[in-house]
Amino acid sequence: MSRLLLNCDIGESFGSWTMGLDAEVMPFIDCANIACGFHAGDPGIMRKTVGLALAHDVKIGAHPAYQDLAGFGRRSMAYSAQELQDLLHYQIGALDGICRAQGTRVSYVKPHGAMYNDMMASPAQLRAVVQAVAAYDPGLPLMLMATRDNSAAQAIGDEFGVTLWFEAFADRAYDSAGHLVSRQLPGAVHHDADVIVQQALTIAAGQALVASDGSALHLHAKTLCVHGDNAGSVAAVQRIRHALSQQAQG
Repeated sequence: MSRLLLNCDIGESFGSWTMGLDAEVMPFIDCANIACGFHAGDPGIMRKTVGLALAHDVKIGAHPAYQDLAGFGRRSMAYSAQELQDLLHYQIGALDGICRAQGTRVSYVKPHGAMYNDMMASPAQLRAVVQAVAAYDPGLPLMLMATRDNSAAQAIGDEFGVTLWFEAFADRAYDSAGHLVSRQLPGAVHHDADVIVQQALTIAAGQALVASDGSALHLHAKTLCVHGDNAGSVAAVQRIRHALSQQAQG
């Protein structure tokens, strides 16, 4: 069993508005996806979140989004490939500059919200995102969704020399293609902590999940997305971290 990195979207407060329990979840994760100001976050929040990640030896990832502060980056927007790359360079560079001032660097990139979903649905958009990462720093891995078949995405990553980190979700149901079941459908989100922890362990062990149609689904993932936006989710992350550590030792 390979070690499954836990990643969390973080640093999503803005000004005096607080989002998430960053200090509570940071000790239990490996990778912090820090908002870069376009869907959430601001220079001060970014600086504080980078410092918090450094204090807990957590990898720092840029979490860029569409320029949609009012919609929290969850609304699809039409951009040309060049515009999309400009958005990515602007946001990655901003966080990287704040990191450099604290003696570190951005370690990977994970797009947020609608940008993430759109690149998974559109090979052309994924190509633009991969090309943007390669142009900024080809040594930065790109985090994207693990599906039943990752070969097409892997081919694009290989074309531009960008390492891909495929991620899975412990608290979401999957369809037969390995895509997340729409939140509009019943059962799309797991709320039972026991179910969430078991799904995390199943993915870490490389075993098959049961897709929404009852078929067996294998997800080959390097990282698992967890959430820290409320006390219950932080408790679930603690349980996942403990369970994965026990599984690795066993």
